[in-house]
Amino acid sequence: MTDSQSSTPRAADEKVVRDDTEWRALLDPSRYAILRQAATERPFTGAYTYSKETGTYLCGGCGNPLFASDTKYDSGSGWPSFYQPITEGAVEYIEDRSHGMTRTEVRCGRCGSHLGHLFDDGPAPTGQRYCMNSLALDLDTNTT
Repeated sequence: MTDSQSSTPRAADEKVVRDDTEWRALLDPSRYAILRQAATERPFTGAYTYSKETGTYLCGGCGNPLFASDTKYDSGSGWPSFYQPITEGAVEYIEDRSHGMTRTEVRCGRCGSHLGHLFDDGPAPTGQRYCMNSLALDLDTNTT
C-alpha cells in the first residue's frame, strides 16, 4: 500500500518516515527487499521492463511521482529505464560502492526507498539512464 492509497494523504514534498516494522507490514517481501534492502530484481523479469503504457511512474513505497512515461525508453538492459526524473528532488543520489564497483544509487526523494541506479550511457537530451526496478514502481495511468 502506498500513501497515495492510504487514508493519510501527504503533501508531495512531505518526507515519509517509517520504522522497519511499519515498512515490513506495508510491503510484500519482494518489494521490501528491493525498496528497503536495495535488492535488484533479475533482468528482463519486471512488469514494467517492456511497458509502453502512458502515465506517471510512482514510488512503490510512498506514491511519490518519479518519472513520466514519455521519458521511458528501451535500454536493452533488462530493467525499465528513463532519461530523467519527473521533477528536481523527486529522487536523491547516493554513492554505492557495493559489489566491487562505484555506482550512483537512486532513491526516492520522499521516503528514501531504493529504486535502482543511474548510469551515464543514456540517450539525449540528458545522456543518463535511470535503471529502475519494476517492483520499486507503480504506474498511474490516470496521469501523463
